[in-house]
Amino acid sequence: MSPADAAGPADVVVALDVGGTGMKCALVRPDGTTVHTERHPTDAGRGPDAVVETILDVAEGLAGKARADGRDPVALGIAVPGVVDEAAGVAVWSANVGFRDVPLRDLAAERLGLPTVLGHDVRVGGLAEARLGAGRGTGHVLFVAIGTGIAAAHVVDGAAASGAHGAAGEIGHVLVRPGGPRCGCGRDGCLEAVASASAIARRYAEATGAGPTGTAGRGGPTGGGPTGTPASAADVADRAAAGEPAAARVWAEAVEALADGLATGQALYDVETVVVGGGLAQAGPRLFDPLRAALHERMTFHRRPRLVAAALGDEAGCLGAALLALDAR
Repeated sequence: MSPADAAGPADVVVALDVGGTGMKCALVRPDGTTVHTERHPTDAGRGPDAVVETILDVAEGLAGKARADGRDPVALGIAVPGVVDEAAGVAVWSANVGFRDVPLRDLAAERLGLPTVLGHDVRVGGLAEARLGAGRGTGHVLFVAIGTGIAAAHVVDGAAASGAHGAAGEIGHVLVRPGGPRCGCGRDGCLEAVASASAIARRYAEATGAGPTGTAGRGGPTGGGPTGTPASAADVADRAAAGEPAAARVWAEAVEALADGLATGQALYDVETVVVGGGLAQAGPRLFDPLRAALHERMTFHRRPRLVAAALGDEAGCLGAALLALDAR
């Protein structure tokens, strides 16, 4: 019997998707239907202890909201970035939030009195896309989130593996360009140093001589935006499509690197579907058309995976956290 089949008519799961700047929160029915959503600032600059208190306060408030509306909160799911020991319920490390060895699952369970699970933000997003979104109906899915960094989740028959140390899926740190740009991890040439949204914006600024505030070429076709702000990855995609040489070069290099990274993923996992999400996926055909062609060129004896855009948007984290909590009941 599935969690949805076993649920009562008023059951909901409290779900939180915690990021460095904000947290997306929801009450989710066991069938994946969202009945209430909220957003709250994380304000990680206050320090990890304050962030933990905010998470607990928000979760408690959502459970109270559910009861006030005649619903029964039956579990709590929390997704956080970084390295997560899901078995122990510990946020081991997160650069974005500042967590180091925070027993968040137990703290939340004690505060709310609900069965609680802690998951990794990208893995739970992959779980939701595989079961409810773009990968639905396929047993083997690789979900790749491309934003400030690049991370992945390998989902098999509706379950995402976390690895022996909670760090599975770090496809952004696959070496694709030896001697290439320095990655935040300290190594040169990692995938996310070339093809993440932040890397694309940075490399375009370097290629055009734009400074950190986009003042070089101010308002012109190869500088920052009209107000002097740096060009974003979306700007680079637009300019590449319009035929600007510097943008076209940076964009093509990112697509080629992504294809190399995804080809490595396919060699390792042999999936049916690759689902690409995160901010860069908003580029649509400007990303997917050349990426699909480049990935297929790299396939020899491996089967070509279906390459699709994520379907759930920024709801995926909450939905995945809810699914993880339901699975653990």
